[in-house]
Amino acid sequence: MTFHDRGTSWFLAQLKPNCANIADKNLKRQGFKTFLPMEEETRQRNGRFVTSMRPLFPGYIFVAFVVARGFWRTVNSTYGITQLVSFGKEPTAVPLDLVSQLMLRSDAKGKLLPPKLLKPGDQVTLTKGPFANFVAEVEKIAPDRRIWVLMEIMGGQTRMAVGADQLRVPNTSGQQF
Repeated sequence: MTFHDRGTSWFLAQLKPNCANIADKNLKRQGFKTFLPMEEETRQRNGRFVTSMRPLFPGYIFVAFVVARGFWRTVNSTYGITQLVSFGKEPTAVPLDLVSQLMLRSDAKGKLLPPKLLKPGDQVTLTKGPFANFVAEVEKIAPDRRIWVLMEIMGGQTRMAVGADQLRVPNTSGQQF
């Protein structure tokens, strides 16, 4: 996936409810480049923990096109799309750096990859298993890529080993990702 072709900008399109895959398919069929970053999410359903993929930005998809050619009207009329995000009469481009950084952190299918650089003392959120959404602190990183974290459970600290793919680093820069 290329980040930027001559004259092409990335835009954010609002999706109709539950239409992410339909809109993605229809936009690609019309020749648009799309990017739908996904992340794994674990939820408890009927007493079991179920892991599934969900959009990183629910309700939105990135679309690339040349504004000067008027393609934005075509995007707005695509089945599954509500409208392009705009401030004024024309859609507003998303900063190229934001899209390129998200693409660098994703695999070919758009799945967000785990952070590569963790160090002891980092605050992380567990993303899978019975402790999904719990906040923990990285204690140490073993040579076999297993990460030991400390979690506060019932007033005491519990140490456990997890894989890097089970962790997400909370955003502390003030930007929304």
